Amino acid sequence: MDDTFITGLPKAELHLHIEGSLEPEQMFAFARRNRVSIPFDSVEAIRSAYSFSNLQDFLDIYYAGADVLRTEQDFHDLALAYFRRVKADGVVHAEIFFDPQTHTARGIPFQVVADGLAAGLAAAEAQLGITSRLILCFLRHLEEEDAFVTLAAAEPWLDQIAAVGLDSSEVGHPPSKFSRVFAAAASSGLKRVAHAGEEGPPEYVREALDVLGVDRIDHGNRALEDPSLVARLVREAKTLTVCPLSNHKLCVVDDLAAHPIAAMLKLGLRATVNSDDPAYFGGYVADNFRAVAPLLTRADMVQLARNSFLGSFLSDVAVNAHLATLDAYVAEQGA
Repeated sequence: MDDTFITGLPKAELHLHIEGSLEPEQMFAFARRNRVSIPFDSVEAIRSAYSFSNLQDFLDIYYAGADVLRTEQDFHDLALAYFRRVKADGVVHAEIFFDPQTHTARGIPFQVVADGLAAGLAAAEAQLGITSRLILCFLRHLEEEDAFVTLAAAEPWLDQIAAVGLDSSEVGHPPSKFSRVFAAAASSGLKRVAHAGEEGPPEYVREALDVLGVDRIDHGNRALEDPSLVARLVREAKTLTVCPLSNHKLCVVDDLAAHPIAAMLKLGLRATVNSDDPAYFGGYVADNFRAVAPLLTRADMVQLARNSFLGSFLSDVAVNAHLATLDAYVAEQGA
C-alpha cells in the first residue's frame, strides 16, 4: 500500500503512554540534565535491552527509564517531542495517558507532572495545530487506596484531564479491583477507559464494561474469544484502541501476519490503530498502520482513521469536522 496515503491519512491516536515515548536519546539527555544515573552506557545498550518476553519484562525497564523525568521542563519536552514526531504521521488529535503514580512514588509532585504535560500539550496545539486530551491512568498493580490518593491529588487539574484509565500489569489485577475509584471519577465528570483483554481474559473486558462503566476498551484483543462479548461491543459501538506493534513485541500475537485487526473490522468492531509505547515497541502510529497494511484494504485503513475520531472524546462538532477533512482527503486520493 502507498506509504504516502498512510502517512497523509488524517487520524487520531487514542492509546499512547507519554512516558512510553521516551526515546533512548531523550533518556540520556534528561539523565545528564538532571544528573541521574542510568544503568546503560550508550543509546545502543538501551535499544538492545528492549527485548521483552511479556508485559512485565517491558514494565521493568519502562519504570527505570521514567526515573530520568524530574522537572516540568522534562515533561513539557517529552510531550512536545511526541507531537512533533506524529505530526509527520498525519495525527491531528491525540488522547495521551500519563501515570502520575510512577512519578509521585519517586517524590515528584503531581503538580510538576501535570503542569509540565499541560504546557507541552498547549505548545503542540499552538505550534503544530494538534489538539489533545490528557488521561490519568491508575497503576493496577497498586492498591485502590493509592488510586484514590492520586485522584484527590489531581482535583485541581480535573478541568485539564478528560478521563481516567487503568494500566500496568493486567493479569491478577481485574478491573473490579478499582470499582470504587472509577465510580468516584465518574461522579467528577470524567470519562473512563481501561486496559483489558491484552493479556487478561475476556472476563476482564466484561468487568471493564459492567463494573467500571468504561467508554472505550484499550487493547481488547482477547474479546474475540467470546462471540457474545464481540456482539455486545459491536452493538454498543465500543471503541477498541488496538496496538499492533505492541501486541507483537509483548507476544500477545506471535506473528503480525496473523494480527486480528482485519477480523475485528470484518466483525464490525470499532477498532483503531495506535502505538502504545512507541519508543519501546518499534514505531509510532503510522508505523503501526504500515505493520498491518498487508492485511487491510484502503477502505479498511480509512475505516480505522474514521473510528479514531468516532472513538475520541472530542465534541460532536469537532468529530464531524475531522470526518469531513478525512472524506476530502480520501476523495482527493481517489481511494
